Amino acid sequence: MKLERGQVAVVTGGASGIGFALARRFAQDGLAVVIADVERGALDRAVAELRAGGAEAHGHVTDVRDPEAMEALAHEVWKRNGRVDVLCNNAGVATIGRIADQTLADWEWVFGVNFWGVVHGIRAFLPKLQTAGRPAHIVNTASLAGLVDGPMLGPYFVSKHAVVSLSECLHLELQAESSPIGVSVLCPGFVKTSIMDSSRNRAHGPSEAEQLQRPGASQLDQLMRFGITSGMDPAEVADKVHAAVRAGRFWVLPHDGSVARVREVAARSYGDENPRLTPIVEQAGISEPATVAAPAGAAKSTR
Repeated sequence: MKLERGQVAVVTGGASGIGFALARRFAQDGLAVVIADVERGALDRAVAELRAGGAEAHGHVTDVRDPEAMEALAHEVWKRNGRVDVLCNNAGVATIGRIADQTLADWEWVFGVNFWGVVHGIRAFLPKLQTAGRPAHIVNTASLAGLVDGPMLGPYFVSKHAVVSLSECLHLELQAESSPIGVSVLCPGFVKTSIMDSSRNRAHGPSEAEQLQRPGASQLDQLMRFGITSGMDPAEVADKVHAAVRAGRFWVLPHDGSVARVREVAARSYGDENPRLTPIVEQAGISEPATVAAPAGAAKSTR
């Protein structure tokens, strides 16, 4: 797909991290950028930074869990810009703890953002994209956690698997219809984002401090934060997404070693082997900090 001035990109969860990097990358091509985010202060700062760089940028406070809010976002974008060419369903959150300790509120919140946010984005924008009949592209942010599994982040892993499946189903349907609308699913490993602080935007349910009181949670949190701090720059992820959109490529696995990791898991499945724990540092391809000891049965996950 060609990306050029006059087009419009919409990015949810776009005020920080991967979302903001995506918005900035598309703005570099001259696209008008619409950022949707639940965090007003961060949203205002992101829009101001893009505008200072010469981009046409607009912000909408939007809770992706709310289908009416997503419909309102789509309506406002079409009313002002008259089109959408790239839709990035990117908003994401995580909770920490064993499945036995995750509350129903944890599951509902994580799925509300990670999975239903993507569903609501597709439902709000896809019919309009189909009516327009122009080439367009939908990017759904999943994770390497959508292709492999691990303990202590159950709702996150499960929701990201759902996003991968949803994206592939949508891709196949549009392909069968010879639609000009493309689909990509983004499956990154560790990226320098604030994903482990996402509970700051949570109105109800266990706080971050309460989650860290769960068995093994504090140790895993330390390892996750180390991995994220040492992770890929969001701008590099955005470059790879940008290239995938232009090439019409479905899979976006930006980290070296991700494909090998997925193949390893698949090979065990085909060989009828039981799943096994893999240290988080091994999955992420980082060196474990000497000051942090992996908790037994807990420090085995991925972003």
